[in-house]
Amino acid sequence: MNLTALECLAVFCVSLLLAGIIIPQILLIAFRKNLFDEIDERKIHHGKVPRLGGIAFMPSMIFSVAAIGGSFLLFRFTGFSWSQPDVVRCCFGMCALMIMYLVGIADDLVGVRYRAKFISQIIAAGFLVASGEAIGSLDGFCGIYSLPVWVSVPFSILVVVFVTNAINLIDGIDGLASGLCSIAMLFYGWVMLCCGEVTYALVAFGTLGALIQFFYYNVFGNAKVGKKIFMGDTGALTTGIIICFLSMRICSIDQASMGFSGDSLVIAFAPLLVPCFDVVRVYIRRIRHHSNPFLPDKSHIHHKLLDAGLPQRTAMVSILLFSLLLTGLNYWLATYLNITLLFALDILIFMLANIWLNVAINRRRNRNNI
Repeated sequence: MNLTALECLAVFCVSLLLAGIIIPQILLIAFRKNLFDEIDERKIHHGKVPRLGGIAFMPSMIFSVAAIGGSFLLFRFTGFSWSQPDVVRCCFGMCALMIMYLVGIADDLVGVRYRAKFISQIIAAGFLVASGEAIGSLDGFCGIYSLPVWVSVPFSILVVVFVTNAINLIDGIDGLASGLCSIAMLFYGWVMLCCGEVTYALVAFGTLGALIQFFYYNVFGNAKVGKKIFMGDTGALTTGIIICFLSMRICSIDQASMGFSGDSLVIAFAPLLVPCFDVVRVYIRRIRHHSNPFLPDKSHIHHKLLDAGLPQRTAMVSILLFSLLLTGLNYWLATYLNITLLFALDILIFMLANIWLNVAINRRRNRNNI
């Protein structure tokens, strides 16, 4: 194992350990102050469960990256050094992360209107774009390559807001959002290591450590003994903005340095296809039914799997495996297929999966005379 991989492993372990220390303290405070997720007709959990798990994400990631990265630099255990562009990107990325973190905490504690949340996401996206990480090319998607600045900037902001909301909206059953984000972080960390982008690899593996620790408490924790916790908007928004930070960086990396002949846009967004496709489908469905597309309901893919009769954990694992399949398929086929054809194939696969789900739901309802 080379020093760079060892550094990433150390960041992952420190973040995992720190999140394991912070989350029990959050549970303790939540039970003492009576801070629990309110149960309504959309919720499928029972008992008192705090929704403040995402508070552990940002400090775990930042501390692990700063402590291990700084130590390796101090003792010259690593061959990389921070360039000025890296410092600028990380500074502006930190501003975006802080905005999402504070908005998420406010929403989890007292509630934030979706308009205010939307504005804060635009501001955070503006900081990411200001760092120079705008999507400057579509790599030939629908025949479009380089984008002018006046198109690239608003388009990049739109993508950041969309992806952040997609991560937030997919957080509906235990382990789903954290599992999907863990897949994305592992994939991005590996890509960044291959490209020599050590700073961003550290961010990916630092976030992965916190997510894995949260996944354990979220999926295997017992609410009856006060060991279960949800990530809440704090976790979804902060993880979403970190994912955007990493994916947009991949879009800016020269393909020759990636050791990959496919399109960087495919690599950047392959792990995000399931949540992004699902939120588009849900929005279209809400508009067709003349309902507010920004108000929650029970029409997401995990709700459909539950309606088809799958247990909650089986539904979660099924979606994670489906995401892994799509990510691997896109990584493999990007070398052989045009990006437009590959995107059309992704849409077709997702549509067929939804058609199969609809058939399974209707059969179950007919069987049970619902």
